[in-house]
Amino acid sequence: MNRKTTIGRREFVRDASLAGMGLAIGHRVPAPVVSFGRSPSEKVAVAVMGLNGRGMVLARNFARAPNTEVAYLCDVDATVLAKAQGDLRPDATKAPKGIGDFRRALDDKDVDALVIAAPDHWHAPAAILALEAGKHVYVEKPASHNPREVELLVGAQQKYARLVQIGNQQRSAVRTMEAMQLIRDGVIGRPYLARAWYANTRGTIGRGRAVPPPANLDYELWQGPAPRTPYRDNVIHYNWHWFRRWGTGEICNNGTHEIDVARRALGVEYPTRVSSAGGRYHFEDDWEFTDTQEVVFEFAEGKTLIWQGQSCNGTPTLGRGRGTQVLGTNGSIVLDRDGYVHYDLKGKVVREAREAAIADGLAFAGNDAHTTAHIENFANAVRAGEPLRSPVADTSRSLMLCHLGNIAQYTGRKLRTEPTSGRIIDDPEAMKYWSREYAATWAPTI
Repeated sequence: MNRKTTIGRREFVRDASLAGMGLAIGHRVPAPVVSFGRSPSEKVAVAVMGLNGRGMVLARNFARAPNTEVAYLCDVDATVLAKAQGDLRPDATKAPKGIGDFRRALDDKDVDALVIAAPDHWHAPAAILALEAGKHVYVEKPASHNPREVELLVGAQQKYARLVQIGNQQRSAVRTMEAMQLIRDGVIGRPYLARAWYANTRGTIGRGRAVPPPANLDYELWQGPAPRTPYRDNVIHYNWHWFRRWGTGEICNNGTHEIDVARRALGVEYPTRVSSAGGRYHFEDDWEFTDTQEVVFEFAEGKTLIWQGQSCNGTPTLGRGRGTQVLGTNGSIVLDRDGYVHYDLKGKVVREAREAAIADGLAFAGNDAHTTAHIENFANAVRAGEPLRSPVADTSRSLMLCHLGNIAQYTGRKLRTEPTSGRIIDDPEAMKYWSREYAATWAPTI
């Protein structure tokens, strides 16, 4: 990245094997145990970037966990930052420093990791800056704004030999892990089709007006890597999800979770063909993505993954607002964050398992036991070499599918893709969406 940071780093053990962290092989083979030269008695100190919603869930979990502490809270909105500092006080053993610019935390040698819950356009650029500064990274999905940023983030993790955990916490759900093992053990035969879905009932975002940004907001820094545009009153703090300049739509916002489950259940990596149908059907407003979408991913192994997104119609599928169905030659499994059901070929229930604490899969900030477990896994990976459950080298394949779904929708045609990388074949127009333009000095590089 063009902007350089002067860093004082803790001394960590560096090993040539860290370049891939043993993670390029993904979930199929366990990653090796790696030591970063830390004492298990030390706490992992983190800076949390982005505090409106999901960021505070992460901050509270990092503050409460026995092996972590929050050293910095970072937000470009002074009002949000002040509220976060007050809200976190009961959970923190010592008061974290509050700063507007997260880059100041990267200059602190005692900070071990950056936790990123800022808007999507910030995910990869901030993560790469943190890796360059010698920090580990916990970054919310989709960890990227476009496919090129997926490639850059994977490359940066390998170059700087630090851990990158993607925040798709269902990978830390006990029943999901159990269901995945059953599928790998062949209880439903050969899995050949997975259907992933998410249904919500979102309202209109209206038509925004160009107005001066509020005094409490550093809008220049909020825009960060994105090309500059006047402030509008219907974007911040949540509706940026539905603008291409900053967001990535529902398929990357929530589909990232379910598509990741479906891809791993099928045991596939990148597709050979991708097609999408859908549109903005519910409101005439500033929303720039589909509110209803169906994407079909076809794989060389003779397997198919279907994503169904419903942003404005909460009608459930198979009685679930979100979830994944996996069909096999000898049965099927339906799973979500609450557990799974195993059926035989005639639809008879073979077994059913539910989580001890039921999660609200449609909750805005996603606070659940899976998040706590996911954060503990990250801390244990930094402290003691426990394998990450959602390492970027593997999860990047699922992130790439989500971006390809958007590109197929933008172009309105079926994409042919490389089964080894996901890159689009013989379609220069589609490849124009592979990356984006950046504000001056902000383009991420490795």
